[in-house]
Amino acid sequence: MGESILRVKAADESMQTVNDFIHSQLPKGCDDMLLNQIDLAVEEIFVNIAHYSGSEEAEIVLDYHIGGDGSGVLTVIFKDGGKPFNPLEKPDPDLTLSAEERKIGGLGIFLTKKFMDAVEYEYSDGKNCLKIKKKVCAG
Repeated sequence: MGESILRVKAADESMQTVNDFIHSQLPKGCDDMLLNQIDLAVEEIFVNIAHYSGSEEAEIVLDYHIGGDGSGVLTVIFKDGGKPFNPLEKPDPDLTLSAEERKIGGLGIFLTKKFMDAVEYEYSDGKNCLKIKKKVCAG
């Protein structure tokens, strides 16, 4: 399918546009649970950009292709020009503690790491770049 790029205002009101963009690139018939996992990861990453990066704009680079085993592979890279921040450096939350005892924050990126096949971060050309990959349904 090749690479597609979306540039949007880094704000909550762009969330639906981002979701629509990602869904439009996936083949029909993907498993609902898998779509929910992708939606959760995308929302977690985009909302954090909108709320904390200080960037006016976010760029979402999406690539979907069929892998050697016949399954589709979705790669999404979120880029923003905000201050450098690697969410993967945050320690995972202690899930043995009750919700009241746990420190606030970190659960969303923890779930993103659990649900995606790969999550990578780099700071390149003055931009935060967070990449997620997930094996999904074939086209």
